[in-house]
Amino acid sequence: MNIIKTKTEIAKYVSEKKEQNSSVGFVPTMGALHQGHASLISFGLERHHYIVVSIFVNPTQFNNATDLEKYPRTLSQDVSFLSTYKNKVVIYAPTPQEVYGDQVVSKQYNFKGIETVMEGTHRPGHFDGVGTVLNHLFRQVTPDEAFFGEKDYQQLLIVKKLVEIEKLPLKITGCPIHRQENGLAMSSRNARLTTQQLEEATFIYKILRQVKKDFDTKSARALRAWVSRQFENNPHLRLEYFEISNSKNLRPLSRKRTHQKYRAFIAAFAGEIRLIDNMALN
Repeated sequence: MNIIKTKTEIAKYVSEKKEQNSSVGFVPTMGALHQGHASLISFGLERHHYIVVSIFVNPTQFNNATDLEKYPRTLSQDVSFLSTYKNKVVIYAPTPQEVYGDQVVSKQYNFKGIETVMEGTHRPGHFDGVGTVLNHLFRQVTPDEAFFGEKDYQQLLIVKKLVEIEKLPLKITGCPIHRQENGLAMSSRNARLTTQQLEEATFIYKILRQVKKDFDTKSARALRAWVSRQFENNPHLRLEYFEISNSKNLRPLSRKRTHQKYRAFIAAFAGEIRLIDNMALN
């Protein structure tokens, strides 16, 4: 498995592939790889000759120092996980200094309001960190297309807006949420859950399924109240937020409008582990 650690080397690798008339896709990750990442890579390999997988725990997108410290770092396991792809996948695993230079700080972005709701409300500065690191990584890797899971749907919209703001010459593609058999969305944070918590966390998926089922017959206000009650009666999970929003601009739904798409979003804690999920409603 080819592991590249400098921006000079990754630029050379991608340049050589493009000179051979090969296309290159990109899957940015923070490591602790799982089948959700594998689904992104497989999707990318259907469209491109090679895939670059970055493994970089980005310090600027954590507003909680403890969360950053405890975030799983499993490079050797990640290398083993990717070994089945042989020479079709290369790992880019830079240091913070390689990505950012001497100052590991975020640039401030105006994402036209997408950054101010849900995750933006509860994680101040998070999307500035996401935008900053991806701007650096996109410019260092120079892929033809980058792939992101819809589990982080708000982030997906942020990334599309970032590419527009920075005028970057690549396509951003969202891929369906990859779930465990019990419905729990695959996430690197799941590795920190106990066996019991993994089972209890399926409650999130069940709530989203019911909201989707009731969406046509109940108001957004009624659904929000129902979700709050369900979490209040659940001793294992603590709701941080539940929202029903326009799929395009993430504006909270007040009155349903014909020909507009909506999604339900949840963030909840299992112990100290924060989990997010979402689902298209119509």
